[in-house]
Amino acid sequence: MTELPLDQVRTLLAVVDEGTFDAAAAVLHVTPSAVSQRVKALEQRTGRVLLMRTKPVRPTESGEVVVRFARQLARLEGDARAELGMSGSEEPTRLSIAVNSDSLATWFLPALTRVPEELRLSYELRREDQDHTAALLREGLVMAAVTSSPDPVTGCSVRSLGRMRYVPVASPGFAARWFAGWPDTPLRDVIADAPVVAFDRRDDLQDAFVRKLRRSRHSASSLRHFVPTSEGFVDAVVAGMGWGMAPEVQAAPLLDAGRLVNLAPDWKIDIPLFWQQWKLDFPALAAVAEAVTTAAAEALDTGV
Repeated sequence: MTELPLDQVRTLLAVVDEGTFDAAAAVLHVTPSAVSQRVKALEQRTGRVLLMRTKPVRPTESGEVVVRFARQLARLEGDARAELGMSGSEEPTRLSIAVNSDSLATWFLPALTRVPEELRLSYELRREDQDHTAALLREGLVMAAVTSSPDPVTGCSVRSLGRMRYVPVASPGFAARWFAGWPDTPLRDVIADAPVVAFDRRDDLQDAFVRKLRRSRHSASSLRHFVPTSEGFVDAVVAGMGWGMAPEVQAAPLLDAGRLVNLAPDWKIDIPLFWQQWKLDFPALAAVAEAVTTAAAEALDTGV
């Protein structure tokens, strides 16, 4: 049975984390040549190409398996050192988590405050669209993720968190200006040409709403503004730059204050969210999972 030399595995991880062979060499206090030789030796041992030599370096599908193993190994080693009372055990435990922007702006950070302080955790949060956070897990870049995928990444467990509800909103002035005759005129007849706010080029919620509303393949207007933060997105809609699909929990106080109007109270889009994490006997990660699922049950729609 082929073994994976730990020095080579750690070297591969350093290259992925640092992005280049030279940067990894500086962290490991060896020469770039030594780093290259270790990676090549590991690739020969596994019989697979593990890295794409791009800038920054990216793991291949096989490389992702080794990176994930390396991170889990480092976590287990840290736990063992702490239990043995070895030097460095007083360092805080770092958890890397991928989370979508809307969760980050609404319910996720309060969830982390529920984790007992005596666990001494420090968080490295990676913001990514919920449709893509699972990729960070697959690449071994994070230990857990809030994702829209119910299919567990290899080596991970998954549990349902609930559904984040999105509603179509606009400022009152924007609605009066662009939706002539609304609300007496059906929204589907006037929405096609109205400017729209989107999170980024991968955000298709507005297009999905228009297709659902009009029962056609038509997308939202090509006149759209990209605002890549959850708070900025809502601010842009409030400012009258366009209409957009906002998280209901985020839009509610603005609707109550009259700064936004719900363009179609009977229509919404629900995005299911899931918590995926490494299958490790790791108390700190278990505590975070418990806090996240409890907070999500209070903040998200969990009904049938």
